[in-house]
Amino acid sequence: MLLRLDFEILILLIPALIFSLCVHEFSHGITAYYYGDDTAYKYGRLTLNPIKHLDPMGSMMLLFIGFGYAKPVPVNTFNLNNPKKDIVKVAAAGPISNLILAFLAYFIMYFIYTFIQPLFNNSLHFFFRIFIQINIYLAIFNLIPIYPLDGGQIFGNIISKYYPNFNQQLFIYGPKILLAMILIGILSGVSIISFILQPFYYLIDGFFRLIISFFFNLF
Repeated sequence: MLLRLDFEILILLIPALIFSLCVHEFSHGITAYYYGDDTAYKYGRLTLNPIKHLDPMGSMMLLFIGFGYAKPVPVNTFNLNNPKKDIVKVAAAGPISNLILAFLAYFIMYFIYTFIQPLFNNSLHFFFRIFIQINIYLAIFNLIPIYPLDGGQIFGNIISKYYPNFNQQLFIYGPKILLAMILIGILSGVSIISFILQPFYYLIDGFFRLIISFFFNLF
């Protein structure tokens, strides 16, 4: 019974994971293209084709330890119309796309439950919950203000403006600290990063659920 349950989780998890990662990277590429950089287009990365985006190690990490990565979309900041401002928009596009996916998943789940209830079953509900969780965690993990995560690009200029020395230290030691926390989580089974991110997950998840439930309670 447990083996069957684990297999069902895996079957539901893999497509949710692949789609979420591909949309994340595609969003970086299409935003860069909109603001003048066609590097991702030249490398064939303006697509939702998983083969173009998935990194084997990053996907396995997300599958087994709760967070990971895809192959970063190449961006040439010198091609952007306004490099300093546009790179922030390009970086933010990935996490924003995952939050949008999570919100849409909530909407579709509530829609099916409210108006097409015969189609709603435990497997479908479980898939939506996995899909929502993956996308919210992808968003908030990538918003950590450490390079090479998206948060490093988004918040780096702000931090360097007010705390230049701290930003320099964060740039140098941040990736090492992040890697150390990941390794500790793998070896000990206790994820420090998940512990840090959980409050943000529950905050966003609760906010989305509140909005969607309020909307459907009107009907």
